[in-house]
Amino acid sequence: MAALRRFLVKVAIAGAGNVGTYIASDLKEAGHDVLVIEENPDLVALLRPSLEVKWFIGDACEVTSLQEAGLAEVEVVVAATGDDEDNLVISLLSKQEFAVPRVIARVNHPKNQWLFNETWGVDVSVSTPHLLTALVEEAVSVGSLVRLLQFEGGEARLVEVTLAPESPACDMAVAEMGVPRDATLVAVVRRGHVVVPRGDTVLQAGDEVLALVTADSEEPLKAILIGEK
Repeated sequence: MAALRRFLVKVAIAGAGNVGTYIASDLKEAGHDVLVIEENPDLVALLRPSLEVKWFIGDACEVTSLQEAGLAEVEVVVAATGDDEDNLVISLLSKQEFAVPRVIARVNHPKNQWLFNETWGVDVSVSTPHLLTALVEEAVSVGSLVRLLQFEGGEARLVEVTLAPESPACDMAVAEMGVPRDATLVAVVRRGHVVVPRGDTVLQAGDEVLALVTADSEEPLKAILIGEK
């Protein structure tokens, strides 16, 4: 039990909409210390009886409100409002004013995705439309590189490729592939089973290969797994 407690964190969620309350409920159930910041007192009064987390009524875009809410003691902030401008401001204040180690921001409109980076204090951005698109592509695409998740201002990405029979990586050991220095294969899903890729792991047609890449290493890895330059 003591070992488990070390992994529990104090989380502040800005915005008590459907997304924010769902995240709060999930994290609370997992045992985390959850604080929800919401400026609408009527909404807080409505939700408080059914969601047993800490509540703070205030504007999360204001430094004074965040200070009173105790953001300096928080390890993770989730900016989950329905307004991208508010989420950016919340992220920036969390990182610059309170040095929150991990800031996660919701992207409501995909056209604003490019703004959600380290300049605005965002460590990880989540765009539901982009995620849904990626999941659809992952389900139907063979021989294509699909971006599943983006980290740290867009520099690090989790990508997936389902190897087509004509892939140059088929029947080749990982150590022989020449994977770029800034990329790493993190998992191979083969017939429903997860294979941890090692140097002597030989890839096969139909393998789902998951890799962490940077912007510079994505294209070289794509050429290795797909054959495209």
